[in-house]
Amino acid sequence: MFLENIVIDAVDPQRLGRFWEQALGTVPLTDDVAGYETRLTVPDGPVLDLCLPRVPDPSTAPPRLHLDLSAGPSQAETVERLLALGASHLDIGQGDVPWVVLADLEGHPFCVLAERDAYPDTGPIAAVTVLSAEPERNGAFWAGLTGWQEYAGTAPLSLRHPSGRGLVLDFFPTAEPKDTKNRLHLDLRLEPGDDAAAVFDRVEALGAVRIGQDWGDLPWTSFTDPSGNEFCFLPARAE
Repeated sequence: MFLENIVIDAVDPQRLGRFWEQALGTVPLTDDVAGYETRLTVPDGPVLDLCLPRVPDPSTAPPRLHLDLSAGPSQAETVERLLALGASHLDIGQGDVPWVVLADLEGHPFCVLAERDAYPDTGPIAAVTVLSAEPERNGAFWAGLTGWQEYAGTAPLSLRHPSGRGLVLDFFPTAEPKDTKNRLHLDLRLEPGDDAAAVFDRVEALGAVRIGQDWGDLPWTSFTDPSGNEFCFLPARAE
């Protein structure tokens, strides 16, 4: 199994998907009534798809996962470019910090980071920040799922693809209770030969909880991680 998707719930997937495509320089994959999909490839690193499913009423709760974008040497120019694409400044009480907080076209917060030694060779997304009740436990859980390795980042626990390239998963603590579905989540893909039942038993033994759902016959299986953050397993692709 491997990490395949960053999923962002959207009221208008086409409009929001094209914003993120322009913001990140990704390659379009799928554009239909159900959603929008675009691919981020980091040379010699991971390939991740940004998937934007249509969700009529996405959560407006403070996000427990968000994107941190890499601005490289020119943070101000990157911010101006994103504002020109339709992003807006957002005050979430961040105060005087070295990053700029923006909102995408549907109000979801993300950050634009100044150049940092901790995020070399990431591509346009420096990190996905994951808020967790227990960052070390949650990071270890995700390391077991993805095969990503501990990395000397800026969080209590950070993970990175074994190539040492591409975005970083940063696990930070939060004391806030989680009571609504995350608007952003991660998807994993089973590989040919994986025994889905055995994989699901193993991740449940590691602290995942399967989500009971009444949304019909879906091709994915939904869970929450040990901190209650949703994620999904997609079936293996045909060989």
